[in-house]
Amino acid sequence: MDHITCRLFGKYHRLVQDNKFSSSMNAGKPSQIPAREPDDEIRSFYDHHPYPPPITDLDSYRQLWQAGDRLRVDFHLLWPVARYREDLEILVAGCGTSQAARHAIRQPTAQVTGIDISTTSLHHTRELKRKYNLKNLHIHELPLERVGKLGRQFDKIICTGVLHHLADPEAGLQALRAVLKPEGAMHLMVYARYGRTGIYMLQEYARLLGISASEGEIEDLLAVLREIPRGHPLDHLLRQSPDFHHPGALADALLNPRDRAYSVPELFDFIARCGLIFGRWVRQAPYLPYCGIISHTPQHARLSNLSPQQQYAAVELFRGTLTSHSFIAYRDDCPVRQPSIRFDGDTWLTYKPIRQPRLVSIQERLPPGAAAVLINQEHVDTDLIHPINVYEKSLFDEIDGQKTIAEIIDSKAASTGARPNLDSVRKFFERLWQYDHVVFDVSK
Repeated sequence: MDHITCRLFGKYHRLVQDNKFSSSMNAGKPSQIPAREPDDEIRSFYDHHPYPPPITDLDSYRQLWQAGDRLRVDFHLLWPVARYREDLEILVAGCGTSQAARHAIRQPTAQVTGIDISTTSLHHTRELKRKYNLKNLHIHELPLERVGKLGRQFDKIICTGVLHHLADPEAGLQALRAVLKPEGAMHLMVYARYGRTGIYMLQEYARLLGISASEGEIEDLLAVLREIPRGHPLDHLLRQSPDFHHPGALADALLNPRDRAYSVPELFDFIARCGLIFGRWVRQAPYLPYCGIISHTPQHARLSNLSPQQQYAAVELFRGTLTSHSFIAYRDDCPVRQPSIRFDGDTWLTYKPIRQPRLVSIQERLPPGAAAVLINQEHVDTDLIHPINVYEKSLFDEIDGQKTIAEIIDSKAASTGARPNLDSVRKFFERLWQYDHVVFDVSK
């Protein structure tokens, strides 16, 4: 196992030993919007503190995306019903130092456009474009509120970590909607309110002390973070996120001139006002009452009776550690609605499951009755583990990204001579999906 898997397995084993699976509004508020031209201060901040930290090597990243079904998983996460294709028009809005280049190198037959307001960030992106001869990458220094000036529409728009820094996030999201093709999809990420309580406390601390974003002050702030008491609302983030040990990331989190955060209800209101509909969470298990320790609480039956949006809101409050919301959205006038993944009726038998690339199957020191424990390494909550029995593991082992669930069942029946209990099989594949262990290709 690699070091990440070993770390996850260590967490999992401690949970098994303990015989359990476990892990207010902002205490401080984001800085006020400055009086002068808002773009100027944000542009100046990222020119001096480019984020993410610049990189010069994409070789391992390209190799990673050439392996397995990563591109198919990425596609069907957004478009379950559509036939897989690679010749997409992609916009990366607020592309930073490398995000647009990453998309261009992993999808060479797509046309990728990156926009940003930071000259420094775009310089690093252009260096990657030159080094890797990314002829499919097009770069523009442009605020995303003015993206319409490109005169183009896109199949896919990625905008992560940007909208919450705008003076008017609604104007920005509406501008993106205007350049999204009617059947297109957006991958969006904004800050989450409750999990950032510790961050806003330290933002207020820095404001009270007049800490600036100079190199020396950032180094001093790093020293302060090393002394944060255990139990501080920021403590778990410092231990989980290596980003906080990088000066640029620290400046982005604690010294940014402007940010705002959204609770789940605020997020749904925000996207509705901008003419969008919610598709799904990119990683949905942390929001679902059916996954992890919350599924064993006395209120689980009540949670299950709530609407999906109310469930998401309740689980966000229960967890309290979500620092961002990453989700898929569509235009509210989309001519071909992406169907909800459903497990009533018989349609689920036609789904083609595709394994998530960061999924690991642990088969050592298992809880009683388990043949394996499945963990998606993208999850940070230690209770989001999925023990499976011998028969479920035999079904899981048949998943190859090509066979439908019905074909998987037939294959097992042919080898064992017995027909399975369809209700048990249905529940198993539904849990695989809920826990972010598979996506489904629902195209005909």
